[in-house]
Amino acid sequence: MGDSADFFSSIRELLTPEKLLNDSRANGQGVRLAVIDSGIDSNLLRERFDKKNLTIEPIEGVLFKTDSPEVVADDGSQSSPHGSVVADIILSLAPKVKLFSANVFGSTGNCTVETIIRAIEHAIHVWKVKIINLSLGIVESQLQQISKRYQLLRAVEQAYFHDVLIFAAAHNDHPITRSYPSLFAPPLISVNKSDSSNPLEFMYQLHESVEFAAYARGYLGPFSREPATSWATPHLAAIAAKLLSIHPNMKPFEIKTLLYWMSKKRGD
Repeated sequence: MGDSADFFSSIRELLTPEKLLNDSRANGQGVRLAVIDSGIDSNLLRERFDKKNLTIEPIEGVLFKTDSPEVVADDGSQSSPHGSVVADIILSLAPKVKLFSANVFGSTGNCTVETIIRAIEHAIHVWKVKIINLSLGIVESQLQQISKRYQLLRAVEQAYFHDVLIFAAAHNDHPITRSYPSLFAPPLISVNKSDSSNPLEFMYQLHESVEFAAYARGYLGPFSREPATSWATPHLAAIAAKLLSIHPNMKPFEIKTLLYWMSKKRGD
């Protein structure tokens, strides 16, 4: 009881984005985070952070093939830059986080629901991560099969019950176009883009199917400067990693509660 009281007493002093940014403990240390995306160019990011005099943890990457149950090692050097931009955002906010890369697109640039599910399960059971970042989605019109929708929901719930919190990007045209898994709001954190100019500022959207909105620009390459939910999602995932590096035993619902507590409320 005392430990819990001490934690909440100390965390109140950190419940602003600015204070989190300046707290030396909130650096992602000890947090394992999977990026399910197009792959991460680990050499590019290592060189990029070396120039900032920052040493990042080695990034373990695997490629999931749609035509084979086997996974193969993947350094992201042949992938599109999307996943590398996502990883760069996370490392920019939480440089000590341990990243894992699940490339679900490969050389074809196509991804299936089944591949995403396999990647989620791999992140849970093999990598044993605490956070999964999904800066991707399948539009509602392309996921009409109830059985596939249910399988994806079960994978998201499996993560939740293993104390893994998923951050999922809403469609860039939400709510006109809705996408999964961001619509599975309760067991994960769904993220829209905001017009904030502060990378550590985020908003809670009461009564919305997508609950949070965050800073929506990246830092790697010119196309990352275009606001997108893909860039908003890793900002919030990185903030969660910062919280976990201060108190690593938090459950997903506790992290979500703290993010709600710290957020700007729509209309503030």
